Amino acid sequence: MTSPKPTGSRQAPRRPVCVIVHAYYEEDSRVRREAESLVARGWPVEVFALRRPEDPAEGTVEGVRVHRLDVQRHQGAGLMTYLREYLAFLARSTWAVTRAHRRRRFGLVEVHTLPDFLVFAGLPLRLMGVPLLLDLHEAMPEFFRARFPGPLAGPGYRLLLLQERLACAVADAVITVNEMLGERLVAQGVRADRIHVIRNSPALARFDPAAYPARAFMADGTLRLVYAGALSPIYELDVVIEAIARLATSRPALPIVLECYGRDFGEVPLADQAAALGVSDRVRLHGRVPLEDVPRAIAGADIGIGSTRRSAMTAFSLSTKLFEYAAMGKPVIASRLPMVERTFPPDEIATYEPGDAADLAAAIVRLVDDPAERAARVRRTLVRVASTAWEHEGARYVALVEALAARGR
Repeated sequence: MTSPKPTGSRQAPRRPVCVIVHAYYEEDSRVRREAESLVARGWPVEVFALRRPEDPAEGTVEGVRVHRLDVQRHQGAGLMTYLREYLAFLARSTWAVTRAHRRRRFGLVEVHTLPDFLVFAGLPLRLMGVPLLLDLHEAMPEFFRARFPGPLAGPGYRLLLLQERLACAVADAVITVNEMLGERLVAQGVRADRIHVIRNSPALARFDPAAYPARAFMADGTLRLVYAGALSPIYELDVVIEAIARLATSRPALPIVLECYGRDFGEVPLADQAAALGVSDRVRLHGRVPLEDVPRAIAGADIGIGSTRRSAMTAFSLSTKLFEYAAMGKPVIASRLPMVERTFPPDEIATYEPGDAADLAAAIVRLVDDPAERAARVRRTLVRVASTAWEHEGARYVALVEALAARGR
């Protein structure tokens, strides 16, 4: 696996970078960070993404031109619905990008996954000599096996391993988000020198605690937990609510509230669970907020929660939420997963056994009851986050794009 270094060259004329992503552009923090980093370096960027019913077909976001194709997300749906959605977006994006290339003459095309086979939307441009960069956000075979267990899991897994290898073979270079995913690709036969690890870390310029009113721990007498992300089963918010219910019984004098910010696709009945456990007044579901408002939501809380259910897919995962909470100067509690333990030593973020509400409740109590340990964890974690912030990773990403684009010219 290689680590690109900034080239510093700004001499050659820059043809637009084309980005294809099966997501709502405004909601995908990684895609936005990459696109905005390129714009900051003087690269024109055009993104082809999903379109929500209320969105215009085209627009500009922070200097990035966004083309929204008439395909919508059906998160939590069945296998055939996912497949139809993926294929519809593949067809529409292939056609739209190929047509746009006639006018814009793209200098590079970058495809973000899932799905991995979306890379073939960039194949017509690749055949015309345009460099093709693949950004693998997740391990799609493991995602499928975790999301759709049953008789199709085995054959589907093997088929997706094949399409993953083909996707990597089509691309000129492959990006992934952490070392374990990179090592996994090497084990699958992808050459190490074609893989570039660009961590999915936040920009400290955006997650700056000094930009928001400071909150002392439990300043208003209430312990406020914050979760900012998708409200899907993978993030086991049901376990978090159960932990809150346990604390309501074991520590009735500790007022505790969970502030949830994220899109709810109705996969998990969180409000019903909170009501059944008698903690509706302690669980607040705010819905999705714009990415720009996430730092403010974190600033108003006391502890950041990075809950993730253990599965074949999450064994390779490391949530960006952990870095965002830490960057805002908050103590963090996360599921004890391989990439979490590999990234953060035990004296930095606090961890609990995935799925174990009692262990999570105990981790919360330890942070509440030991101010010295809590403050030390915050200091140590902030140092680590600063060393891996997007200000560093973004420079390496831009360097890779510039090198590939120069090769295409």
